[in-house]
Amino acid sequence: MIVRSKPNLISVLISLKGSIAKRIALRSLLVTLLASAIVLIETLHPAYFSKVNATPFTLLGLSLSIFMSFRNNACYDRWYEGRKALGAVLTEVRSLIRETQVLGDAQARSSILRDLCGFAHALKARLRQEDELSAAGTWLSHWPAARTPNLPDSILRQVSRQCSALATSGVISEWRYLLIANLLSGITAAQTTCERIKGTPLPFPYTLLLHRTSYMFCILLPFAMAEPLGWLTPIFTAIVSYTFFGLDAIGDELEDPFGHDENDLPMDALVRTLEREILDALGATELPPALVPVDYVLS
Repeated sequence: MIVRSKPNLISVLISLKGSIAKRIALRSLLVTLLASAIVLIETLHPAYFSKVNATPFTLLGLSLSIFMSFRNNACYDRWYEGRKALGAVLTEVRSLIRETQVLGDAQARSSILRDLCGFAHALKARLRQEDELSAAGTWLSHWPAARTPNLPDSILRQVSRQCSALATSGVISEWRYLLIANLLSGITAAQTTCERIKGTPLPFPYTLLLHRTSYMFCILLPFAMAEPLGWLTPIFTAIVSYTFFGLDAIGDELEDPFGHDENDLPMDALVRTLEREILDALGATELPPALVPVDYVLS
């Protein structure tokens, strides 16, 4: 995720970090070169363009802009919902840290909290399609089954079993156990929300239609602009293609907010925050450093 103060005019013009320009540069360049070729043809053979009218492109451009706006809003909603779900995990774990302060058995509390930290690492790996066991293994108090289909959920079940055993033995009261169980349910709900976002992309025909229409519009636009604008056509074509291709690419990037793109959610930083707070609650004197933006990117 890009973390930086509001850029000034110079930074707006030259900044590439976090910009979508790098992803669409080749496409915009090719469309601009095509526009230059079309202007050259129009200059040599003006009769070919005498009946081309710009009105259909105006209507198509307006419709395409509205269509892109709806899609980008849907993609941003996915990004923000993912951030709220990860924030819910952090909230529930912090509440669990407080509720486990009553445990007189330091080993039992350490086991529960370290398992919760392992859950956060496993969830991050799951959403990024990485090795969950390798990510969480060093934190877990009990080694899970080798072929568990959902390691984060398996960790929560282990935590629930530990808390149930403590309630059965009278170490924690029944009402406190119910409170802890509700907090674990909240973590499960947040995990399910993240998995729903990860596993349910926007409908493919919807995305495909937008891709095709934006390419068609940017390729055909120079034919309408060549005769009235002349050699200004490549410049305006470059601006239009940058806008439409850029909005399209931003939507693709925000659709999956859990990856490693510069504008994705800072999952490493969120997990590190939880890790530091759990270790601090367990009395650790040396905490891993908090992650900070590197070249404006918080991972």
